[in-house]
Amino acid sequence: MANLLTLVAKEIRDSYRNRWVATAILIMTALALVLSFIGSAPVGSTSISPLTVTVVSLSSLSVFFIPLIALLLSYNSIVGEEERGTLMLLLTYPVSRIWIALGKFIGQLAVLSLAILIGYGVAALTVVWAGDLAFGQYDWGVFGKLILSSVMLGAVFLGIGIFMSSVLKESATAAAWAIGIWLVFVVLFDLGLLGLLSSPAANYLPDMVVKWVMIANPADAYRMFNLATSEDTALLSGMAGLRADQTVTAEVMLSVLMAWIALPVLAFCWSFQRRKV
Repeated sequence: MANLLTLVAKEIRDSYRNRWVATAILIMTALALVLSFIGSAPVGSTSISPLTVTVVSLSSLSVFFIPLIALLLSYNSIVGEEERGTLMLLLTYPVSRIWIALGKFIGQLAVLSLAILIGYGVAALTVVWAGDLAFGQYDWGVFGKLILSSVMLGAVFLGIGIFMSSVLKESATAAAWAIGIWLVFVVLFDLGLLGLLSSPAANYLPDMVVKWVMIANPADAYRMFNLATSEDTALLSGMAGLRADQTVTAEVMLSVLMAWIALPVLAFCWSFQRRKV
């Protein structure tokens, strides 16, 4: 365990030296602040908390930014160290490859989690400071769900990025794959599903199949978890009218995210064990 903590600390220091810590925090804080100011404007005199409006805005846009930041943070984890020659040095120490891979994952997750906590925390405090409600009147449960699911979404794409880095042999190739994976999961998947539902083939697809295909994508599971599992967020996001058979429980969507975290972690531990350096 001491070796793992040492590797985690090394990864955090490397991210700090590479300016990834400051960059991630600045991006997440700027994004959250802009959305908190814009998102709280249309609340008016409704009974919905301005913080809930901000959560809906953040959920809708963070699904694009968090995976991208996670992939850019992790795609160079192993292949980059191999090209610099530092991976060979690291492997000379009496530490298993699994600990090295897990240390990179946990260290990068700590960096991304810190960026999410600071960015979203500053936005939440700004909403409270600008609002006229008491601190306890805001829906902190919805905000807590956003933080938890955002960290989990980041962990999914960190794991995918490290797995990709453990398989590929060149940093440039890994960078191209990172952008491609982001496009597939975050952009093209939904566009393809929308195109399929708009075609005549949709008449032959049961609603149950469409629902589970959509939830199988971690980005959509994240979006639905934050937008459809609370009455206020569902109302603001237009999902309050979903039929009972079209909804999925919060536990199921969290389970999907957990599975997507576990699979890449197992995959990169296995592939790094067999990588020839």
